[in-house]
Amino acid sequence: MQQEIRPLLAVDIIEQLHRQFAILSGGRGKDDAPIITFPEFVGFKHIPDEDFLNVMTYLTSIPSVEAASIGFVIVIDRRRDKWSSIKASLTRIAVAFPGNLQLIFILRPSRFIQRTITDIGIKYYRDEFKMKVPIIMLNSVSDLHGYIDKSQLTEDLGGTLEYRHSQWINHRTAIENFALTLKTTAQMLQMFGACLATTELPRGAPPTEELLMSHTRQWDKLQDELKLLGKQGATLLSCFQEPAIKNPTNKLSPNELENIATMERLLDQLDETEKAFSQFWSKHHLKLNQCLQLQHFEQNFCEVKLALDNLLAEQAEFTDIGDSVMCVQQLLKEHKKLEARGQEPLEKAQLLAIIGDQLIQSHHYAADSIRPKCAELRHLCDDFINENKKKYDILGKSLEMHRQLDKVSQWCEAGIYLLASQAVDKCQSREGVDVALNDIEAFLGTTKEYQLPSPTEFYNQFELMLTLEVKAKAQKVLQKLGDVQEIFHKRQMSLMKLAARQTRPVQPVAPHPEFSPKWVSPKTSQPSALGPLQKTSEEPYVERDVNSLEKEDDKTKFEGKIEEILESSHDGEDPELEQLDNPENLSPVRRIIRDLLDTEEIYIKEIKSIIEGYITPMDFIWLKHLIPGVLQNNKDVLFGNIRELYEFHNRTFLKELEKCSENPELLARCFLKRKEDLQIYFKYHKNLPRAMAIWQECQDCAYFGVCQRQLDHKLPLFKYLRGPSQRLTTYQMLLKGLLDFESPEDLEIDPGDLGGGLAKSGTKRTKDSAFLAELHQALAALEDLIQSCELAVDLAAVTGCPDDIGKLGKLLMHDSFNIWTVHKDRYKMKDFIRFKPSQRQIYLFERGIVFCKIRMEPSDQGLSPHYSFKKSMKLMTLSIHQLERGSNRKFEIANRNGLEKYILQAASKEIRDCWFSEISKLLMEQQKNIKDIYEDEDNARQISPKCGSSREFISMETFDDCEGAEDMEDSSALTLSGLFQLDDSYETCSSKSVLETGESIQGGKGGGDEKDT
Repeated sequence: MQQEIRPLLAVDIIEQLHRQFAILSGGRGKDDAPIITFPEFVGFKHIPDEDFLNVMTYLTSIPSVEAASIGFVIVIDRRRDKWSSIKASLTRIAVAFPGNLQLIFILRPSRFIQRTITDIGIKYYRDEFKMKVPIIMLNSVSDLHGYIDKSQLTEDLGGTLEYRHSQWINHRTAIENFALTLKTTAQMLQMFGACLATTELPRGAPPTEELLMSHTRQWDKLQDELKLLGKQGATLLSCFQEPAIKNPTNKLSPNELENIATMERLLDQLDETEKAFSQFWSKHHLKLNQCLQLQHFEQNFCEVKLALDNLLAEQAEFTDIGDSVMCVQQLLKEHKKLEARGQEPLEKAQLLAIIGDQLIQSHHYAADSIRPKCAELRHLCDDFINENKKKYDILGKSLEMHRQLDKVSQWCEAGIYLLASQAVDKCQSREGVDVALNDIEAFLGTTKEYQLPSPTEFYNQFELMLTLEVKAKAQKVLQKLGDVQEIFHKRQMSLMKLAARQTRPVQPVAPHPEFSPKWVSPKTSQPSALGPLQKTSEEPYVERDVNSLEKEDDKTKFEGKIEEILESSHDGEDPELEQLDNPENLSPVRRIIRDLLDTEEIYIKEIKSIIEGYITPMDFIWLKHLIPGVLQNNKDVLFGNIRELYEFHNRTFLKELEKCSENPELLARCFLKRKEDLQIYFKYHKNLPRAMAIWQECQDCAYFGVCQRQLDHKLPLFKYLRGPSQRLTTYQMLLKGLLDFESPEDLEIDPGDLGGGLAKSGTKRTKDSAFLAELHQALAALEDLIQSCELAVDLAAVTGCPDDIGKLGKLLMHDSFNIWTVHKDRYKMKDFIRFKPSQRQIYLFERGIVFCKIRMEPSDQGLSPHYSFKKSMKLMTLSIHQLERGSNRKFEIANRNGLEKYILQAASKEIRDCWFSEISKLLMEQQKNIKDIYEDEDNARQISPKCGSSREFISMETFDDCEGAEDMEDSSALTLSGLFQLDDSYETCSSKSVLETGESIQGGKGGGDEKDT
């Protein structure tokens, strides 16, 4: 019965192969037929049939198909055996040999009896074996050599073929393992390729990136396996080739040659498999990369397009062209900020369009989708750039227009004051008349310098951009120009007629001793600046002499025009303001907000008066000789960022505060929303000490006196420059006033209910819990701002500070102390003879302490403190101790090395406690940080006591104070906090009205006055 032939591996029948009852030595017959040898084996007849079949099947599967088709030559060596063994071998070969047979050679038993039995047995049992191939009986190996060459026979058969069975088994096992691993790897590659081919491309960049990374990891793993397999194959091949390499004269056996050929064939298969899959992976990887590039491109496109759309929308809302030079300049700044904000989106859009072009050039599969997006990005960029250029051109032309109008106004006002300043008593002589005429002619000669336009030229140049408001302003200014020119013409005619009548002298009349200002700010429109000029005494007396030559109605017309030109810009109070409810009918909260709005408007007007009354006139040519060089070069230092304060309050903060009049709950949010914008006050106060130095040097110059008289200010300039400091304190006081209304009696009163006599049943409290929380936050933020401004002013006044003082961190607090320096070795006062402490200003930072020397220097307000840097110490090198006896205002700071100690005496126990608590907290925080560092370096080791013990950092032990230490005299700390105290003499901030309001609101509570910080 024919058994099923199945592929076997050497490892499956390794035990049977090691028994060596049949071998494939690698020899070949004369026609290149493979030789299978059955060596002498004692227990051959006891070999199980299955084992015999497996070995035969395996041995016949090793030669190539070509060689196996020729047929196998079998050599049975039974020289030392019996006929029974030969019979068993032939029987098994006849039944179970799986291959084609060509010849069977049998070496007879060498003993005579067994040989005779064998010859007889072959004759009688030949037909029973059913062999279709010849069976040749040989007496000796020499007879075998006549059929098979010695080189194809092993040594036990008298041949020269080298054969080591154990080596053959090892080589076969290695080759088959390699082939099996190669087959498994090829199947894995096939499965992975099928998985890649059926994978759908995800939507979105993150899933695509995740998929790409996953596939790449799998590919790298397979690549590593292929490389490792290639190395193993190369190692096996080199082992098979090693005998020939070591001894080129040595001929390789047929088995070795067969093994080498097999390995080369397997390595070629591996190389072809690797190349084919690499090509497939390259295409798949390129597709995934292109998909990821497309996802990133589309995501970036959406983001950039949204940013450009927002910019274009913001740009479209930018339609204002301004109604003054300052307004246009502010619009230009805002437009420049918009352009600056647009630079990044523009650069991103342009870069994204370039990336899109590169994707298209690289033959991206989605090129048709990328191309229109690139075109849209470039179109949006061009729209933004072109619109920007158009806006710049319009604003530039608007700025030129308003500057021309300002020049016209400036020329007109200067002309009016020139006429008003010509004294009548000086025109009683011919020389006086000639001087007045020369002044007028010289002034009229400045028309070329001012480039005064005619109305026709002006309208032709700026007609396309004249809005209703600007057109009305231009008409007013140009009408004013015509009126002033007409006034000059009439004055010239009057003076010329007066010169011709000098034969009859006019009796001079002494004018009233009233002040006649020589100039005014070109942009000033306040009655306070122009009012005194309307009552100047010289003008009527000049006109009295002119009236002797003209008619009375000409005089009336002439004076009426001057009155009309000098008329104030505002025509009266707003009717709505006159119809406001009686303050008694307002609720307390609304009363405070009403005062806040009133004082805010006054504050803005006062800042504007400083800008227009002090800063702007510095550019007037006829005032240059009054300004010293120091002031001219440092005007930005003197006034700081006061323009920025004005723009913020006038354009932003006042409008937001006005919204709070109807919705008081928005007030705290207003302060919190503008918390960052209010930091301009920190910048202002940081510059204030430098401004003070410039003021002290230039306060006596004539320019300030002229400006002060022109503005009709009762106080010098620097009193008004303190207005921003006092404004912050006003805000603080008003917010505190709002927080005072927390009792059930503080209800929101509806004015409409006052006449009815009944309160509404649904009355609500002034503030709910959320409103109170916001008020507390706003007050805390404002107090922090005041404190930071005060500290900035104080620290800026310190001279000699090192450049690296910023390494000490944030400035937390400062105060004045009396200090004794103590030596550890003898515990005595350093200056024992004088027995007098040193007074020092001490600044506490996050990471250090700075000592400054205090010296009093004279100023316009008397003696003022000035500070100079003495030394600084890092907190990590210090320890602090509390002194129990001697004074409750003292504490001690010591170096950790113990060489120096400092006894500090504060002005009060509260100050001492505050400083001691703050320094202790900072030291504990630093101690914790150092502990964390040591624990990170070595968790198994305990922290060194020198660095880890809190007693070394903060010693709370008490000890006796130094003998003879005197208490410091009670005096206020030398700081510049006076800037933040309301000045009663400073009428501009209307602090009086605020204080009166606070008293009226809190009158029934009996609370004491609080001292502002």
